[in-house]
Amino acid sequence: MTYEEWELGVPAKIREDSLWKMKAYRLGLFASDLAWHDAARLMRSSRTKGLADQLYRAAGNISSNFAEGYSRNTGKDRARFYEYALGSAREVRDWYFKGRHALGKPVVDHRIELSTEIICLAIRMVAHERRTNRTPMRSP
Repeated sequence: MTYEEWELGVPAKIREDSLWKMKAYRLGLFASDLAWHDAARLMRSSRTKGLADQLYRAAGNISSNFAEGYSRNTGKDRARFYEYALGSAREVRDWYFKGRHALGKPVVDHRIELSTEIICLAIRMVAHERRTNRTPMRSP
């Protein structure tokens, strides 16, 4: 599934939230959906069941931490949650590398590229939030 195909299936209530403007959040949510399918594939073998669980948990944490951080009032507080998302994105990338034998090169290459894009965005976001202490206006 492509990002564009996936985005069409995201409920309007999620897309209408101001959080949706955050690219890192959108990519994290997409990564979580991809990990759902990848984890299901990994669950087929007893050798990769633990990997599947770790991968799916880490992938789900990316967008969740961006969402929680976005809802915080200070730059310092937001940065802390964005750092958690950063750590989860790095963990996802690590788990995909470990699952490369079961998932195949094209899937793993795509997921590592996606994870790396999220990591780069998160690094910039953390740095920005550490420099500011602003309280943004957010709609529901």
